[in-house]
Amino acid sequence: MPTLFDDPLTWWLRPLSGASNHHLDATIMWHARAMVLAWAVLLPLGAVAARYFKVTPQQAWPHQLDNRAWWHAHRGLQYLGVAVMLIGTALVFNGRAGATAAAPTAALWHGYLGWSVVALGMLQVLSAWFRGSKGGPTDVQLRGDHYDMTRHRLWFEALHKSGGWLAVVLAIVTVALGLLAADAPRWMPLLLGAWWLILIAASVYLERTGRCIDTYQAIWGPDMKHPGNQRKINGWGMRRPQSQRGEGRENP
Repeated sequence: MPTLFDDPLTWWLRPLSGASNHHLDATIMWHARAMVLAWAVLLPLGAVAARYFKVTPQQAWPHQLDNRAWWHAHRGLQYLGVAVMLIGTALVFNGRAGATAAAPTAALWHGYLGWSVVALGMLQVLSAWFRGSKGGPTDVQLRGDHYDMTRHRLWFEALHKSGGWLAVVLAIVTVALGLLAADAPRWMPLLLGAWWLILIAASVYLERTGRCIDTYQAIWGPDMKHPGNQRKINGWGMRRPQSQRGEGRENP
């Protein structure tokens, strides 16, 4: 059996178990591809866009408000990701995925967590449809759930944000279990692990450089005449950059 040092290419191409060959049913293979595309690429990128790009580096905030580039990116990536997820789910809906699994226990937990992740993904879409009205000076009516930060809006944000990040974390575990169950080639977890580390490192950098701007102020600015600025920040790690000049208030 070749080792990593004797024949690196052959070693990385072999399955995790070290078997000499690797074969998967085409349905399972396309299920895996769809789910990796959805949960390792599209949906995490959509979450990153929503958290760190409400105000872009080139934007002259607070003179330029409500930059909707993040919104279009977030919505497009999330809808596309959920659509790809549903295709991947349909491919294994009859439960054949675990029948020939190389690691039955991993396959069992992959199934449990997989359905949980799918449910969370659908919950994200449903919650977005019921997020309430916007309101504000640029809307048809000034009063709105978001502008007034009503209880409806507060519940939506708590559910949508926490559910979205929980789904991403569970998806990482679910994909890892899927690789074990399928006895995937060794290069696959290496590549996916490197990609997730890049996403985590980028998120840490963006967090530390103050790119996580309060959604409310990104849209309407720091003026205290806006009712949402008179409340504490809704969400962990959010910043109100103007607060240091007395035009906002940091989360206590």
